[in-house]
Amino acid sequence: MRGEPSCPKCGGRVRAPGLFTDSWQCEQHGPVQPLQPVIPPSVEALGVVVHRARVPVWMPWPLPLGWLFTGVANAGDDRSGGRATAVACSGPGPLGGPGELVLVAEELGVGLGARFAGLQGPDPGPGMCTDKPPDAKVIAAGRPTPLWHVGGVPVDRAVFAGEARGLWLWAIVWPEQSGLLLYDELVLTDLRDAGAEIELLPCGALSPRLL
Repeated sequence: MRGEPSCPKCGGRVRAPGLFTDSWQCEQHGPVQPLQPVIPPSVEALGVVVHRARVPVWMPWPLPLGWLFTGVANAGDDRSGGRATAVACSGPGPLGGPGELVLVAEELGVGLGARFAGLQGPDPGPGMCTDKPPDAKVIAAGRPTPLWHVGGVPVDRAVFAGEARGLWLWAIVWPEQSGLLLYDELVLTDLRDAGAEIELLPCGALSPRLL
């Protein structure tokens, strides 16, 4: 379904606003923020998403050694702006072999993070045990940000979630062992606040995780 908006929760077709509704509609999920078509990663493509985003566009910066920017996605339309963003990066895993990371920032209920996590609900739900100490911590826009492990996900990945700037922050990594990245206080930058250094971003091939 590349080339047209889709449902951020299931990837299904969506109907544009019309005479009887002012929102995009998924047959299964009702009103949704449409996921815009994903295009090959480039500094220009990233700039378009950053410009329209109403939520952070999180990226590890500087990138871990050997890692590349491998794609960006966003949910929302021209009227509402980007209400969810997803940034993919790929590189050598901490235990060897390739690793992949997708960082999602989104408003409550959009469902893009849960989709990448392999969960049914739009949000982390009971799989996120916030009554226990956080399992990992990142530095998001200069602030220590706790993340909790999210259970009930497919065994090929590790999922962490928390809150940053009043919005959901998801970190989904493949394979599961690459979750060790999140135990080293990864530094995340909101690219809406980045300067000219964004033009130096190393780009790789489009991550299939975003499709």
